[in-house]
Amino acid sequence: MSITIASRKQKARKLQQKVRDRLLLETKDLGLVEGDIVSTPLGVTGVDVQLSPSAKKIIPFNIECKATQNLNIWSALRQAEANTDDNRITLVVFKRNNSETYATLKFDDLMKLFFKK
Repeated sequence: MSITIASRKQKARKLQQKVRDRLLLETKDLGLVEGDIVSTPLGVTGVDVQLSPSAKKIIPFNIECKATQNLNIWSALRQAEANTDDNRITLVVFKRNNSETYATLKFDDLMKLFFKK
């Protein structure tokens, strides 16, 4: 049975909302509120999780979310990088049915996070 476009969009929306909710949970003690982290409506170009200026000070990522069974990681990274501003880290969050949620970023960006360079 093939998946419908509406079902695909719902899965994508749910992943974006999961990422938003988790970021809000993890930053609640840092003063961020619900409007500081917003799931972008589907079909709107740009990042999938929008951050307020206050949230950008805490969260260094521009986030692209992909909920698909067959992810082309290179295509997802290209799309995310095209939407990433200077001095921000490109992050692709992805999942497929019945799997954990994963995230990927450039190795150099990971090293910067570890060693604060």
